[in-house]
Parts: sequence; structure tokens; C-alpha cells
Amino acid sequence: MSQKVAVSVVFVAAMFMSIMDTTIVNVALPTIGRDFHVAATSVSIVSIAFLVSLAVFIPGSGWLGDRFGGKRVLLTAIVIFTGASALCGIAQNMGELVASRILQGVGGGMLTPVGMAMLYRVFPPAERVRASSILTTPTALAPAAGPVLGGLLVSDLSWRWVFYVNVPIGIAAAVFGAVFLDSVPQKNPGRFDLGGFVLAGSGLGLLMYGVSEGPTLSWHSSAVLATIALGAVVLALLVRYELRVDQPLIDLRLLRNALFRIGTSVILLTTASLLGVLYVVTLFYQDGRGLSALGAGLSTFPEAIGVMVGAQLAARFVYPRLGPRRHVFIGNIGIALFIALLALVGPDTSLWWPRVLLFGMGLSLGQVFVPTQAASFATISSEATGRASTLFNAVRQLGGALGVAAFTTVVVGVGAVHVVGGHATPDLTAYHAAFLAAAAFAVLSAAAALWIRDSDAISTMPGRAKAVEESAATRSSGVLTLDT
Repeated sequence: MSQKVAVSVVFVAAMFMSIMDTTIVNVALPTIGRDFHVAATSVSIVSIAFLVSLAVFIPGSGWLGDRFGGKRVLLTAIVIFTGASALCGIAQNMGELVASRILQGVGGGMLTPVGMAMLYRVFPPAERVRASSILTTPTALAPAAGPVLGGLLVSDLSWRWVFYVNVPIGIAAAVFGAVFLDSVPQKNPGRFDLGGFVLAGSGLGLLMYGVSEGPTLSWHSSAVLATIALGAVVLALLVRYELRVDQPLIDLRLLRNALFRIGTSVILLTTASLLGVLYVVTLFYQDGRGLSALGAGLSTFPEAIGVMVGAQLAARFVYPRLGPRRHVFIGNIGIALFIALLALVGPDTSLWWPRVLLFGMGLSLGQVFVPTQAASFATISSEATGRASTLFNAVRQLGGALGVAAFTTVVVGVGAVHVVGGHATPDLTAYHAAFLAAAAFAVLSAAAALWIRDSDAISTMPGRAKAVEESAATRSSGVLTLDT
């Protein structure tokens, strides 16, 4: 079997499973809290433990893939994630569940960077836009599918099934990968940068914890402020340390590559906008409009359909004609417009209106994720792909957490409830303000896209690259004719 097909199948399955886990579990948290007799304000540790564990183990994944081979590390990560999911399902108390979630994060932290590096190594630059359309599907489908599937499982079966659902997917992906994936270790991965791992893991973990707890505990909480401040200090030490070592775990020198630096900035801002909006719109549907968890999930799902359609349009028709600069800019403007229009949805507005807007947002997201992922790695060597994938995914993970924290804080700050006639009533103004804040993030991402130079990503546009080569050949032929 072609390695392009084999890597795509295993990676999409693994990535879908890992990303969906971040949203499917949120639906089950109230039920888990009641079963384990834990206060609603404390049960969020189930999600936070997973996010922090992801942040800690993402940095070491690129080196592991280069040292032991992508196949071995990817399959190990899938087995760990799948086994931890089963342990979450059988947990008998909150301590066991949190410990199993941390173990899930160990597997999840290795999945995405290693799988992405494998994908970009089997797809040459001329086919990167195709690889990016493959990546976009689980990236956007999984967060939207999570609430729908979670609502069905919690309502009809048990909260334990939001974890058990990963088991058959993980087993199938591991067996398929063991049979069809080739193992190709890199020639010189270098020594393991233990100092970089400790600094990156602790810094990102502290920052992720602080950002995730901020909206719940309050940004004025001494614990939140201290955690974020300490995380920022550790990350500053990481930058100083990694720029001085010969073989850094987090290769910050890659940010000297203008195309990769801009692409990473775009993915940070757009992911913050996407995951933040998906979280807030779920709150809007349930707390603001009174829908059930399942109803909210079904009304959010048009976004995923839009992304799948948009990714195919981007890869097949738009990117080859526009190039990354205009493509990413237009896509982000579309995202900003559709999110901003959500601020016009009132208490009596037909739910078909926000569904249409979310579909449009998804369609626009396809015009950002596909070209950004295709172009960002265009000038990254095969040897540096693992390290670049690690950095890229660490930034994306942080972007998602920042988006959820920022927009939830807007909702809390404005106030999701006000008193009308002596009765507490949902105040949709809070959600509208959060939507406008998310639209502003997309505008910032559009501004960053204007710094992209299409000429840097010419290798990802076969038609344009061929035209440039033919033009150069024609000019060379003309010079030769004049000389003779």
C-alpha cells in the first residue's frame, strides 16, 4: 500500500480521536461530577489535566519520532491513548479518572506532531496542499462532532462511553498502522535535550493550567496569576536556553524562516478564534437559548460540514490560483464576517440563521487551514520537519486554550445573566461581545497573512512553479539566441 494512503489513514484516525476528546468530555462533565459527588467548579480538572499533559509531552514528540522512527512512536502513542481511554471509562473515583486523563495526554501529546511530520515527509512540496486538506478534516470535524456524539452517549448510555468510544478507533488505527506503515528513522536525530524538555514542559504546562483556570477561578485569583507568571518566566528561560544549545528540542531558530513564522502566527490566531467560538456558541445555545447538549451539538455541526467542503474547494481550485497570501487573507476575512454576524442572533431568531453562519465560518476556515499548513512547511527541510511540527502544534494547542479562556472571560465579564422583572434571564449581550472578540482575532490573523510572500511557497503550487520555470527557460533561450 502507498505510504501516502497508509500515513493519511492512521494519522487522520488518531488525530480525530485525540482532538474530539477535548470537546466530547465537556458534555459529560456535569454527569461525572454528580456520579463522583464532586462540585461543578472542581470537575473541570478532568479537562484541564488532559490539556496540561498534552502541553508537557508535545515538546519531546518530534525528537522521539526522529530517534525511534515515526511508525514506532505513532503506534506507541495510539496504544497509550487508547489504553488510557479504557482506564478513564472504568475509573471508580475522581483521582483514578484524573490520573488516566494525564496518561491520555501523554499519548495525545505525541500523536499530532509525529503524525504531521510523517505526513509531510511522504507528500512532496508539490502535493502539500493535498496533505493539508487531509489534515483539515479531523482538525475541524472532531471539535464539532464531539458535542453531538457526547450528547448521544451520555443521554442514551453512560458518561463512561465518551471514553470507551476511543477504544475501537484506536485499536483499528494501531492494527492498520502495524501492517501498512513503513518505519523510516532519521539518520541523525542528535542527543535528547533534557533541559529543553523540562523547561518547555513545565512552562507550557503552567501556562496552560493558568489560562484554563482563569475564567473559572477569576483572573484576579492569586493562584492563576502566579501560575501564569511562573509559566511565562520559565518559557523566557526556555528561549534563552534553546538559542544557546546546538541541538535544541524546541528549535526556535526555525522562526527565522519568515514563511514558517507567519504561518505559525496565523495558526495561533485562527485556532484561538475557532475553538473559542465553538465553546462559546455551545454555551450560547444551551444557556442563552435553552437547547439541550445534543441540540446544541447538532446546531453547531454545520461548521464541520462547511470545513470539509471548504477544504476540498481550497485544495482543488482556490489555492493553485490565488496562492497563500490572498487565500489566507480572504479566508480570515470570511471567518471574521460570519462570526461577527453571530452577534446579531437574538432570543427569537430562527436557529437556521446561526447554522448558516456557522457553515459559512467553516467554509472560510477551510480557506485558512489548508493554505496555511501547505505553505508553512514549504521551505522546511525533511530533517527539520519533526522539530517544525512540534513547534507548530505546540503553538496551535496554546492558541486553542487562549481562545477558550479569552472568550469565556468576555462572557463572564459582561455577565451571561441579568435580572428582568425580578427574574434572572439570559443576557445574550455577553455572547455577542465574545463573538465580536473572536472576529477581531480573525482580523488580526488576516493582517498577519499579508506578510506572506507567495514566491516563498512556489514549490507548493505546481502550476505556477512550472510557469516560472518555463518563463526562465524562455528568457535563457532568448539570451542564447542573441549571443549567437
